[in-house]
Amino acid sequence: MAPATTSSAEARRLIGSRRRTEAPRRMLSPSPPPKKVKSMEEILAKAHYAVVERGDYGDVGCEQCGSGERAEELLLCDKCDKGFHMKCLRPIVVRVPIGTWLCPKCSGQRRVRSFSQRKIIDFFKIKKPNLTEEKCDSPQDTRKRRRRSASLVLQKKRRRLLPFTPSEDRSQRLRQMGSLAHALTALQMEFSDDLTYMPGMAPRSANQAEFEEGGMQVLSKEDTETLEQCRAMCKRGECPPLVVVYDSCEGFTVEADGQIKDMTFIAEYIGDVDFIRNREHDDCDSMMTLLLATDPSKSLVICPDKRGNIARFINGINNYTPILKSRDLKTYPILCREGRKKQNCKCVRYSVNGECRVFLVATRDIAKGERLYYDYNGYEQEYPTHHFV
Repeated sequence: MAPATTSSAEARRLIGSRRRTEAPRRMLSPSPPPKKVKSMEEILAKAHYAVVERGDYGDVGCEQCGSGERAEELLLCDKCDKGFHMKCLRPIVVRVPIGTWLCPKCSGQRRVRSFSQRKIIDFFKIKKPNLTEEKCDSPQDTRKRRRRSASLVLQKKRRRLLPFTPSEDRSQRLRQMGSLAHALTALQMEFSDDLTYMPGMAPRSANQAEFEEGGMQVLSKEDTETLEQCRAMCKRGECPPLVVVYDSCEGFTVEADGQIKDMTFIAEYIGDVDFIRNREHDDCDSMMTLLLATDPSKSLVICPDKRGNIARFINGINNYTPILKSRDLKTYPILCREGRKKQNCKCVRYSVNGECRVFLVATRDIAKGERLYYDYNGYEQEYPTHHFV
């Protein structure tokens, strides 16, 4: 039997229908060129830093003193892998840092920023004076009027706080505020003149002076007026006559830029308020006791690591008094006496409107150019000051 045949027209119709129903064929795109793999040398050249672990760190010594002893106090830079004793660094490192740590050379000292007048005003949020407002009377004037009207009553004389006297020269005040702004920005801090209560830390309701073990002294009405006067001056840009300078041994420190009298209010210690139990392993070297409660879980500290003012840069004295060995009988008493000689301020805690506050007050007349020092351990001997210079 002969095979079936189809006409040419029918065959074309079948081919055409098949072509219309078949899926279109994809065009093969040219394969991308193979990626060039960078060498390790190129990666390390562009990287900020890379840590290369050694097999043995037994030969690492301190770059400052050259000694490899006290290995538990030896910090290794995460960039150059060199060692530094915690107490050989300036300023000293009190606790082992958490996370990455870079030595002073690798961290890079920031260039000194120059702050214009406008930047200083914005940085400190200085308010323009209202010319229509009447000039505020000083606490001394108020006390004079009170004495005239009050009857004669013999009272025990009590030393009262004095308001600071700002520099009369406006350019000098701008230079003082500029030095503080530079120090704060170098430590990546914000300026604040009030205690701050951040989420996750102690709330403001926890700052109650009534929780203080043994009670807390209450700031008198006259001293409260002095405090408010000083705060008002700061808001107008009339800051205390202080300048922040950098010392290779002490780091940022504060010098008097004018004469300061005894019992003059210098500054309030400012920072974030937190429970002391949350800061047991904190490496912040400037924490200040705010509240020593009968219940230790309610004790508070001020932490000026994110926010603060000029009080953050006033240094402490060496007041260490250990159990002395025979060879140390001459050394340590001399260090303590020298530290006491430098002290010209004191740290005082007061109850102000029921809340705890910490003030720095001059304990004697301070001359221009003299650096400010106070005792970190004004209430408890827990802060390690025996390596302070």
